[in-house]
Amino acid sequence: MTAFVYQLYSSRNFPPVDRTLVMLAEVGYAAVEGYGALLANDEAIATLEAALGRTGLVMTSAHIGLDRIQTEPEAVLAITRRLGIQTVIVPYLAPGDRPSDAKGWRAFADEVAEAGKPLVDAGLSFGWHNHDFEFEVLPTGERPIDILLSAGDHVQLEFDLAWAVRAGEDPALWLARHGARLCAAHIKDIAPEGEKAGEDGWADVGHGTLDWEFLYARLKALDVPSLIVEHDNPSDDRRFATRSIASLRAYDA
Repeated sequence: MTAFVYQLYSSRNFPPVDRTLVMLAEVGYAAVEGYGALLANDEAIATLEAALGRTGLVMTSAHIGLDRIQTEPEAVLAITRRLGIQTVIVPYLAPGDRPSDAKGWRAFADEVAEAGKPLVDAGLSFGWHNHDFEFEVLPTGERPIDILLSAGDHVQLEFDLAWAVRAGEDPALWLARHGARLCAAHIKDIAPEGEKAGEDGWADVGHGTLDWEFLYARLKALDVPSLIVEHDNPSDDRRFATRSIASLRAYDA
């Protein structure tokens, strides 16, 4: 049976993290992915470390901001050693910081690749997590997602399939294009148009509009190392966690 990972950002509105980890262990998740706020300082890390120890869950990967990776590489490495994190992902680029042309994106991609070298040299995997803006066609006809992955073979992709769909793309085509570069995939779903407005239009996996049975089979065929369940704004995180893992187990049967 596949061991599914849960992105803890999905439960950020349902503190504390101790409660979340107990719930996830009960539901049947084997691992979690962390994010910045849970790793903000030693107190937060100690709380997380203790909760992981009590529940038996492991933290296989974490989202850490590029600025922190660039300015505090040794501190980031210390966090990964302490918590057993094997993969570090750059999660986002704010709208005001996004380049407007291919030249700017190439310069930024070089920054990302350079920042990841100390992590990769230490034996970790390093990657970028996409949203929708990376698929925008630049004036040259290029796309940021391709430019980011061209800066270095050590830069991998944590592919969020639902954000690709929100960008108007067919995720299966991008799996065919960059499948060999995936260190992980974010598994999330999109509600039918006009539904789940209170949850930003996202849905529990298998209860939305994406053909997850087909897409899950493609991810398995590519042997993607980590399959991470996420919802950006669930109104009930236990409901989301439970229904999503049930859908994935059905596809995995």
